[in-house]
Amino acid sequence: MGGAALHLLKQNLPPSVTMTRAMKELCEAAVAKGVLLLPAAEPQNANAAVDAWTMELARTYNKITPGRALIYSTYQCYGRWTPRVLAEHLADAEENDYVLGVKLVRGAYLETEKRELLWSTIEETHHAYDSLTEAILRRKYNKLLRPGSNTAREASRFPEVNLVLATHNAASVQAARSIRSNQLGRGEQLVPLYYAQLQGMADEISCALVNVDHDVSGRQEMINADKPKVYKYCAWGTLRQCLTYLLRRAAENKDAMSRTVDTRHAMRLELMRRFKNTLGLF
Repeated sequence: MGGAALHLLKQNLPPSVTMTRAMKELCEAAVAKGVLLLPAAEPQNANAAVDAWTMELARTYNKITPGRALIYSTYQCYGRWTPRVLAEHLADAEENDYVLGVKLVRGAYLETEKRELLWSTIEETHHAYDSLTEAILRRKYNKLLRPGSNTAREASRFPEVNLVLATHNAASVQAARSIRSNQLGRGEQLVPLYYAQLQGMADEISCALVNVDHDVSGRQEMINADKPKVYKYCAWGTLRQCLTYLLRRAAENKDAMSRTVDTRHAMRLELMRRFKNTLGLF
């Protein structure tokens, strides 16, 4: 909604009447089309209002279809504040009886956030991401994700959740797949899960998930029960409209160079596979 909305968000103010009407119209259209809405996070100075606006919509639209979230809040795992905020949102979902939509990212504003608000190292960020993922997939609080202080129910209660793992990190994806495999082996009910990567990045991870034909334990019946749902995230609009967004994405993905070796190895294996298949035709 442009600069006017960002101004309100930075002031931690509610949306205008016109903005509220527009957001509700968008939600109604999404319900009719059966698609999901994933509002992005902003820098810390605007996130409190982003969360407030998103949660207000979630309380209405995340209880329309049983077990399915329409609105997803985005949680930046490089922030020390994230476990607390996520716990508060889980408590709110439990108290108000709706499905909490959770989109986990590592974070998009590393260069501009106050350093004291963030984990000190990338290893701590990785740990936060994987710990929150595990807690949500298992629907159990752990050492990092503790019950919200505003819940009036038992700490052991955990609301229904839907999860989007928006990550280019192969280790995080593999860890989630392992948890799912173990849950299937025990006959546990699975949390609805989606994977997402930016268009043109980490394609080896996206394609591996799309083309997976066995789970980590090799049991075909299990992968049939939990076929990965994978999405590519693309910017929509003219180059002029999207340039600032794309530049920020490039800046936050400086570590993409560290994945070049993995990408090159994946491409070489794919070329070899296609070459062998071609030889098999003759």
